[in-house]
Amino acid sequence: MNPEPDAARIAAAVRIAPGVTGLHGGRFGEIATLDPPRRIAGVRVRDEDVTIAVTTGYPLVAADVAAAVRTAAGVAGRPVHVVIADLAEPATEAHQVKERVS
Repeated sequence: MNPEPDAARIAAAVRIAPGVTGLHGGRFGEIATLDPPRRIAGVRVRDEDVTIAVTTGYPLVAADVAAAVRTAAGVAGRPVHVVIADLAEPATEAHQVKERVS
């Protein structure tokens, strides 16, 4: 089985899941799927399981984010492990106003 197409599909779906601000490769980049010359960080697809590491915003309910990631991933027949690897800084009011004006 070539895991790369699954990893690419999963990554694209998870990036737009509620509560997810991005994918995260893990502390040492260990959560990734390799298919030279491509590397898909944040999604590790193996025959026995799938691990997905995300960055999320604050405030969050970890169980809700994990459920949204599992649903978006659409993986059947294997356990899906969700790692909340980082929290994005909340946008300040001044930053939000600047974005609206730009």
